Amino acid sequence: MEPNNHENDGGECDWKPRVRMMFDTEQEAYDFYNTYGGRLGFSSRRGYVNKSKEGQITSRQFVCNKEGFRVVDKRDPLIKNPRQEVRTGCQARLVIKWDRNMQKFFVIDFVEQHNHIFVPTKCTHMLPSQRKISASQATEIDLAEKSGIRLNATFELMGNKVGGRESLGFTKLDQNNYLKTKRQNSLAYGEADNEEQITNIFWADAQMIMDYGQFGDVVTFDTTYKLNSAHRPFASFVGFNHHRETVIFGAALMYDETADSFDAAMAKAIPIVMPNTTHRLCTWHLMQNALRHANSIFKDKAVKDKGMKSILSKFMYDIEDEEEFTLKWKEMLDKYEVRDNHWLKLTFGVKEKWGWPYVRNAWGAGMSSTQSFDAFLKDFI
Repeated sequence: MEPNNHENDGGECDWKPRVRMMFDTEQEAYDFYNTYGGRLGFSSRRGYVNKSKEGQITSRQFVCNKEGFRVVDKRDPLIKNPRQEVRTGCQARLVIKWDRNMQKFFVIDFVEQHNHIFVPTKCTHMLPSQRKISASQATEIDLAEKSGIRLNATFELMGNKVGGRESLGFTKLDQNNYLKTKRQNSLAYGEADNEEQITNIFWADAQMIMDYGQFGDVVTFDTTYKLNSAHRPFASFVGFNHHRETVIFGAALMYDETADSFDAAMAKAIPIVMPNTTHRLCTWHLMQNALRHANSIFKDKAVKDKGMKSILSKFMYDIEDEEEFTLKWKEMLDKYEVRDNHWLKLTFGVKEKWGWPYVRNAWGAGMSSTQSFDAFLKDFI
């Protein structure tokens, strides 16, 4: 930040924002406005941002935490103890803009007035934007976690050391978020140099191995159940025993694969690892993909057939002859004028894995979908 801009100018205090004040970075501008808010007694947050095609921030607005109003949620009337409304539509703000020539950000708008009272000085350290965990506090939290001390106990102990939790400068939620972020960073970038990062986990206990030896004639494999926000798959290997009860042969959790890429790799690996195995696709998932990728092109043209679901079902369960299958498929493409549909081309290319003439002779223990096990999993995951 430009040091000359913080000198007294016409009676202005050096910690108060002014139009034309310059900063080297967006973060520097936010820190200055946040410090200013801490001195007055309000919490700040980032507002709108504009960026160039290259990703460079061209303008940014910083606002009071009480800016705007909470969005109305249709579920609000059902909440027994609704959260207190904290926003007041405050118009206080600081707006910065990037100057290409100067290679700096400068203040183009500053609204000083707030429409609410400020927090007392003794309480400002607990404002959302002012709360922070210091380096020494972070070290103490890390040591407590490694020693097996519970998070609640750690928070209480640290609070007692400084005369009360309200004097810590952070909340229990901040502590939990700190540890959560640290774990996520550890998974993303690895731990210390002398430690290896776990990327994929596969497990099968003794009972699973015995069950596979006895009942492994038919195995269902699914990577779609309970995908997390990063689309990392949990994979399950499942079958039936002689009482037609669900048995698990193994499971895997994958951190460095997406479901789509892993399923593609499995399709290539199965003929190599299990050459005498017939690989079939789950009919339920195939139908869901059909409804997602192709149903719209049949909606207006196949009213009598009730769309893609009815059309695809015939090829899954009714047609027994391979030549008839191919002939009926071509007739379907011509009838609905969908010869160039990319998804239909790909699906026909793997017809040996789902078409009834190709899969009906391979024993499948009556299983054509993984959905029954997905329902079974809900009791445990």
